[in-house]
Amino acid sequence: MSYFLAFAVGGLLCAAAQILIDKTRLTPARILVAYVVIGVFLGAVGLYRPILDFAGGGAATPLTGFGYVISKGVKESVDRDGLVGALTGGLTASAGGITAALFFGLLASLVFRSKPKK
Repeated sequence: MSYFLAFAVGGLLCAAAQILIDKTRLTPARILVAYVVIGVFLGAVGLYRPILDFAGGGAATPLTGFGYVISKGVKESVDRDGLVGALTGGLTASAGGITAALFFGLLASLVFRSKPKK
């Protein structure tokens, strides 16, 4: 059942983004930024954790999950380090994911050759 919930919630988040791309004049970049901001906001007010407990990876994987990780890292770092934590907490909490994305992007660029669109 947990796999189904993860698929359903992650699919709903992705479907909502696709509908916004198809039916509005919003660019994909703005939608991606909005998803991160929504994740930060829901994490800051304490609403994202219940969604994460319910959906697991379906809520952790999309960009809203990245926003939640940033807000959680900032909260913990501010509690520990004060105002300086507001600047360092988000990067510290998300460093593993950012590093993995950069590494696998580099690996893909070395293995595959890009082609121009026709």
